[in-house]
Amino acid sequence: MVSAVFHSPLDAVASQVTPPVVSRPLAPAPAVAVAAAATPVPRTRTPLDLRAFWMRVLPPFLGFGLLVLVWEIVAMKSTTGFPSPLATWQQALTVFSDPFYSKGPNDQGVGWNVLSSLQRVALGFGLAAAVGIPAGFAIGRFEFLSRMFNPLISLLRPVSPLAWLPIGLLVFKGANPAAIWTIFICSIWPMVINTAVGVQRVPSDYMNVAKVLNLSEWKILTKILFPAVLPYMLTGVRLAVGTAWLVIVAAEMLTGGVGIGFWVWDEWNNLNVANIIIAIFVIGIVGLVLEFALIKLATAFTFEEVKS
Repeated sequence: MVSAVFHSPLDAVASQVTPPVVSRPLAPAPAVAVAAAATPVPRTRTPLDLRAFWMRVLPPFLGFGLLVLVWEIVAMKSTTGFPSPLATWQQALTVFSDPFYSKGPNDQGVGWNVLSSLQRVALGFGLAAAVGIPAGFAIGRFEFLSRMFNPLISLLRPVSPLAWLPIGLLVFKGANPAAIWTIFICSIWPMVINTAVGVQRVPSDYMNVAKVLNLSEWKILTKILFPAVLPYMLTGVRLAVGTAWLVIVAAEMLTGGVGIGFWVWDEWNNLNVANIIIAIFVIGIVGLVLEFALIKLATAFTFEEVKS
């Protein structure tokens, strides 16, 4: 059997026009290109923003400089021996050279006085937190309790801290528990109010889901309310600590004993104004440290930006 193969004339013409394709091996990449690809690209350094640096450093420096200038002018114009910044600085070096000396119950270093005040603040504030935070959750959670306690809180919250001190002296028969009582009663309101407001602002969708899932009250508290209320609660804690540190100074000035407030009053009786100014700076620095620590605590436990 003979088989015939027929080719189209167009195929012959295409074979004559189109050159055959010959596969060739790829040429190796140049050595310069390979070396350039292997060389790491140098990192560009971010230029220092001098304007941001000076905006962060210069305003506080100018503020303290203005304070010292006004202080120096007042000291120069004073006829009662008001100490100058330099004289106060020299006295501060003497005071802090031995801050923990003890020569009797009424003659102790500034370090012991600060520690005694912080101990009273910790006791009063701890009791206020143990009572105020659960009370805030209950008042915010149940409308009956909210209507019951809101008038009492509105009535008692504006009362001056020193007005509670005689009540403490009468009930507890001692200066130290009376000071702790005063801190307690004045620190409890910010925690109660902020915690209750936080509970009331929990989205209603969360509570509707809890009803659908038939969650227990403990599950609602731990899984829904507590995470949502935590930023409000920490704000109340910050306000309460600031209030407690303010109150303890005034309470110790009236009750006596070891403490930074008593130290201020004792130095006034001795007409040592330089030590009073030193105590003012110590009170401010300790309050600033407490505020900074609580800001860091709030930042660590919340996802929201905490502003100072």
